[in-house]
Amino acid sequence: MSVISTARAVVVTGAAGGIGSEIVDRFLANGDTVVATDLAQDALDAWRVRWDSAASGGRHPSLHTVAADISDEESVAALAGAARQHTDPVDVLINCAGIFPTVHFEQMTVELWREVLDVNLTGTYLVTRAFVPLLKGSSRGRIVNIGSGSALGGTPMQSAYVASKAGISGLTRTLARDLGDYGITVNLITPGLTLTPAAIASVPEPVRESQRLIRALKRHAVAEDIAGPVFFLASDDAAFVTGQTLNVDGGRHLL
Repeated sequence: MSVISTARAVVVTGAAGGIGSEIVDRFLANGDTVVATDLAQDALDAWRVRWDSAASGGRHPSLHTVAADISDEESVAALAGAARQHTDPVDVLINCAGIFPTVHFEQMTVELWREVLDVNLTGTYLVTRAFVPLLKGSSRGRIVNIGSGSALGGTPMQSAYVASKAGISGLTRTLARDLGDYGITVNLITPGLTLTPAAIASVPEPVRESQRLIRALKRHAVAEDIAGPVFFLASDDAAFVTGQTLNVDGGRHLL
């Protein structure tokens, strides 16, 4: 595991999810200050027990948890205000929150379509907009968005999810140009199917196995496989990388 000697201030959305929690683990292990946010406080509290157990003396001094609905403008503003109390400026923003209902296009309701885009795409926009003023105060601002390999080739039963992730891809490239004058890099990670608790619960085992076999590396992805590349794109080693998509799917898509 690579280590960055100077501690940074990091904000992670979707922090109670399988990939998001692993990202929090990675930055905490580096000694960074982390503001971890998710929709449900009880989910954050459950993960907080694990994160605190890794710290000597009880409550982890470098971790702050804040519940927020990233699809709601007022909630996001409150999140940014809470983060400012713990750290200003912010060095790294990881947009990891997302939902992925599995519904055939013909059964996709307008309400569900809007909910997915509100959380995944508009949520990424709202959080980024709220934290850009804090990132501008850093000399090494980094934004890493979590997209999906599904947006590269399309996935049955996930029309809204794929549309939202394709939107994040375009948003990432545009933000890289808009924020480059401030020295802020903006990049995208596109994981393939990753064995998180949510994926195991929602994706049938035969589908998971077919995804494993179609990959060049012939194995399942786990959350640690995603957290490492995220950490790299947030590091000084990636200071001259921006507007790029890093496909992390074990060779499912060879681009």
